[in-house]
Amino acid sequence: MQEEQKNTDNHIKHHKHMSHKTHEEHPAHHQGKSQHGDHHAHMVADFRKRFWISFIASIPILLLSPMIQHFIGIRETIRFAGDMYVLFALSSFVFFYGGYPFLKGIFDELKKVQPGMMTLIAIAITTAYIYSGAVVFGLSGKIFFWELATLIDVMLLGHWIEMKSVMGASRALEELAKLMPSDAHKVQPDGSVKDVPIDALEVGDRFLVKPGEKIPADGEIIEGETSVNEAMLTGESKPVSKKSGEKVIGGSINGEGSITVEVKKMGKDSFLSQVIDLVKQAQESKSKTQDLANRAALWLTIIALSGGAITLFIWLTIMQRDFAFSLERTVTVMVITCPHALGLAVPLVVAVSTSLAAASGLLIRNRAAFERARNIQAIIFDKTGTLTQGKFGVTDTLIFSDNIEEKELLKYAASLETHSEHPIARAISASTEEKFHVEGFKAITGKGAEGRVNGKNVKVVSPGYLREKNIRVDNERIEKLSSQGKTVVFVLIDDEIKVAIALADIIREESKRAIAKLREMGIKPMMLTGDNKQVAKWVSDEIGLEEYFAEVLPDEKARKVKEVQARGLLVAMTGDGVNDAPALAQADVGIAIGAGTDVAVETADIVLVRSNPLDAVSILGLSRATYRKMIQNLGWATGYNSFAIPLAAGVLYQYGILLSPAMGAALMSISTVIVAINAKLLRVKTE
Repeated sequence: MQEEQKNTDNHIKHHKHMSHKTHEEHPAHHQGKSQHGDHHAHMVADFRKRFWISFIASIPILLLSPMIQHFIGIRETIRFAGDMYVLFALSSFVFFYGGYPFLKGIFDELKKVQPGMMTLIAIAITTAYIYSGAVVFGLSGKIFFWELATLIDVMLLGHWIEMKSVMGASRALEELAKLMPSDAHKVQPDGSVKDVPIDALEVGDRFLVKPGEKIPADGEIIEGETSVNEAMLTGESKPVSKKSGEKVIGGSINGEGSITVEVKKMGKDSFLSQVIDLVKQAQESKSKTQDLANRAALWLTIIALSGGAITLFIWLTIMQRDFAFSLERTVTVMVITCPHALGLAVPLVVAVSTSLAAASGLLIRNRAAFERARNIQAIIFDKTGTLTQGKFGVTDTLIFSDNIEEKELLKYAASLETHSEHPIARAISASTEEKFHVEGFKAITGKGAEGRVNGKNVKVVSPGYLREKNIRVDNERIEKLSSQGKTVVFVLIDDEIKVAIALADIIREESKRAIAKLREMGIKPMMLTGDNKQVAKWVSDEIGLEEYFAEVLPDEKARKVKEVQARGLLVAMTGDGVNDAPALAQADVGIAIGAGTDVAVETADIVLVRSNPLDAVSILGLSRATYRKMIQNLGWATGYNSFAIPLAAGVLYQYGILLSPAMGAALMSISTVIVAINAKLLRVKTE
């Protein structure tokens, strides 16, 4: 497995180098992705080919082996002159051709002074081959070429299955690279449209995207309205509505509308290219659990070689068995100790978790920090843009008239405010899609606006206007809304107050569920905001927070994180990754949320593409699940060996239980497959 891991690492590095070149020079054809995929696929094909050829050659080896002939009762009918030399020739072919990956692997491991699994296999098959060859040419003893052949067959089969598993685990990354279309409908200066390869596009160019087509580059819509499916990029299953002025991501799928887009990012700066690089960085970054697995594999190698030597010594000297029997026990011990499962236990879980996370819009930049996330005791959320939408909206309405409905009143106010550019006006205007016709609109400087709406005089004004006109409003709920830090405006129709509208930064629907789930996980959620205490208290009460920090300036956020850490808590910080950068860096785990198309947030350990606090819950849950899978796999791999080594050495021989080398290899491969299947069962729990 170490040999393969080395090769896999090299391919990943090769892929990383190629991806920059590919996305910059020729994103349409994805040459780097293709070469990486082809090279990895070639390794799988090589193991498959070696397995089948060796397996076919093993059939006559089994038929010519004296032990098998005796077992199935054909010894007298199949013997012929020189049959042992034919058996030796066929076994030599299987040894050198089928055993080549292992024989090559031992030299690579010993050259690095890192003996491991390849060393064990190579020693086992070489010992069996040389000893059996010596018996053919005159040495007294048993021939077990059939064990040698079946051992190599089982090893090749195990490697073939492992390589396919590793390939399958990184398939989400490969699928990302396939998202880009090959051509774009470029809009020419004269307004005509010409189909060009993607690599012909430059920043500032404009292209047309027809309904159902893939968007060829990151850009901004300058004309048209549509919905866009970004599921493969962000994990958001529902199509997202897009209109002029909004950004679109290259590789996402256009919906029902036709849009014209201006290119904003190309090559390595594109969202897709950054996602692919982040996923590869995570796969390559150092894992502390991987270090544990590597140390365990080294000790297992030492145990195997020592155990083999001790087994040979005990059976030869103390038990006084013949050399052939003693050697068979030794070979079985070394075969069954091969750390296939151990070598695969962590890397495969890493590959699966990274790919699953990327497909769900959870981008892991730092594996060590991701592993630390399982122990997080407190998580601090930045309020604006994280727990809230970061934009003004209508939160409450107080009706002062019985003869008109709330919906109708909002329609009057929204119609009037459509003509104003003030943030409060835009928020009220967005509260309803239906509008009345407005005549005679005019602003009331510093106090609001007025106009004739549906034949009536309508004003939307501030409390200051009411004080100026000596209009009294006695309502405890208005005072309560104001005490929560909300902005309250009044709608007057024909100079009578009809409704009070409260506005504030809108709390995300998912925030309350996210906080509840974090508490269920035993994690203490907190909030950090630059807003006043009234606003902070209102948001905290709404979503169920017990602790918050208000009126915190951007440069003070890192100090607040440090204060929470000083309580002895392991802290995650979740923010937008821009003004929260120092706090993200100070935290034990920095999570940038809602990064959108700007995913390369240097100070964050984890980047969440969507502005959804539930994704922060998902990444912490995935960290715990990933660690559990790693420990399960390591426990199975080491526990299996602890049980199997004494059995292979023959401790139950007096009870008639004896493992042959081939059976040892089969059990070892079953252990490997169990580890692979367990890793593949990992799932991301998202809302």
